[in-house]
Amino acid sequence: MKPLIIALALVLAAPLPAAAHPRPPRDLRQLSQQTGIKIGSAVDIAALRAESDYRKTLNREFNHVTAENAMKWESVEPERGVYTWADADTLVDSARRNRQQVRGHTLVWHNQLPAWLTAGVADGSIDDAELRDILRDHITTQVRRYKGKIRAWDVVNEVVEEDGTMRQTIWLQHLGPGYIADAFRWAHRADPHAKLFINDYNLEWNAPKIETTLSIVKELQAQGVPIHGVGFQGHLGIQYDYPGDWANVMRRFADLGLEVAITELDVRMELPVTPEKLATQATYYSRAMTDCLSVRACREMTVWGYTDRHSWVPGWFEGQGAACLLDENLAPKPAYEALLAVKRPR
Repeated sequence: MKPLIIALALVLAAPLPAAAHPRPPRDLRQLSQQTGIKIGSAVDIAALRAESDYRKTLNREFNHVTAENAMKWESVEPERGVYTWADADTLVDSARRNRQQVRGHTLVWHNQLPAWLTAGVADGSIDDAELRDILRDHITTQVRRYKGKIRAWDVVNEVVEEDGTMRQTIWLQHLGPGYIADAFRWAHRADPHAKLFINDYNLEWNAPKIETTLSIVKELQAQGVPIHGVGFQGHLGIQYDYPGDWANVMRRFADLGLEVAITELDVRMELPVTPEKLATQATYYSRAMTDCLSVRACREMTVWGYTDRHSWVPGWFEGQGAACLLDENLAPKPAYEALLAVKRPR
């Protein structure tokens, strides 16, 4: 063998220097830096204020945050014309100090509406024309207050039923389907630089909901309405199969020119917790991250609370829980370690 060929063979066979191997990320922020995917959490504002360990962990691990409840309508305007911004401001100010971007959640939803609004619509004291003005003013006021401080807004939330029909909300019943386009236009006018999303649950796998949501997006685009992204909530449970076609569903929306985000990921289980259940949960979290990484348009993965100490799941799903990446004591679970092991596909 010629000397040059021998030398080349020795070089190729030699182990790469340590610097050539990317180091495993030490936390989720570093994972975000390595993958280019924003990694976020919904935030319990009371815990953010009162619990130093919760606050420290949140700010160490995440570079993106969502207010769990503090930006919903009943929170910011509990009485007509009387705004209570303190909780939402706390989140936005904390995010600025800790180099975190913010997702605004949510501008138009059928739940967590203030009693003055729902009662007024029910008794007829708020007619359809006034309701439209109220919705416009709410969106404009809230988005304008945080102009330049919110990366993305969930403009409309959960507008499609499981069977693919439009959800019969006060908005659809009194304003007609055009309320969706109006909401996006008003939000864009209030902050032209914010990314505007349609957001829903079970969009990961439910075919009727997928097709209807795709149709809504296409119709909005045909009308020139500013819609920039789709949010997949991602409320999963290990008692159900993982939505194995999720990446392809993401691509269908990405092909329309939309940004894709996983906005509310958690993976619940039937209690009690076992090592086997935690291992299955870990695969669901890692698969969700892998699916996001496989779609160029997927730019964010946010968990709906990062610790079982403050999870919404036990209050809504009897006998279920342990849905988050960290346990009640903020100790990392196998799901957390599984996320750190995820690599961007080549």
